[in-house]
Amino acid sequence: MGMLNECHKNVNVSAAIIIRDGKVFATQRGYGEWKDWWEFPGGKLEPGETPQQALVREIKEELDAEITVDNLLQTIEWDYPAFHLTMYCFLCHLTTEALHLNEHEASRWLSAASLRTVRWLPADVQLLPLIEAALSENCHSLSRNK
Repeated sequence: MGMLNECHKNVNVSAAIIIRDGKVFATQRGYGEWKDWWEFPGGKLEPGETPQQALVREIKEELDAEITVDNLLQTIEWDYPAFHLTMYCFLCHLTTEALHLNEHEASRWLSAASLRTVRWLPADVQLLPLIEAALSENCHSLSRNK
């Protein structure tokens, strides 16, 4: 047990699945070994934070935006070469209009049809079927509510 944890650390992050008008918000990393790959915005939990609190703080830092965290879509467990990732993925909606990229090089609002046109980080790929379902549900419920 001891040996494994020292070389294989656990990283806990929260990710925001921000849906608006039947599209999901995606960001492109501007730094590090995964530069230019796409991900859902979010970041690491600080000690004592809940995943939801971390997400609200990270989205404020990364995007200057306020979000409401809705329900947990899925928790992804993924082994990267250097660490084990636990990623809490929450459906969210914006309570502010504007998004500013403070840490990413690009962003897109992707529809279900265009979701797989960008190169996602390996852990984030696991979410795509769920997000496709959420986006189509989102479209249906929007059309029902009109």
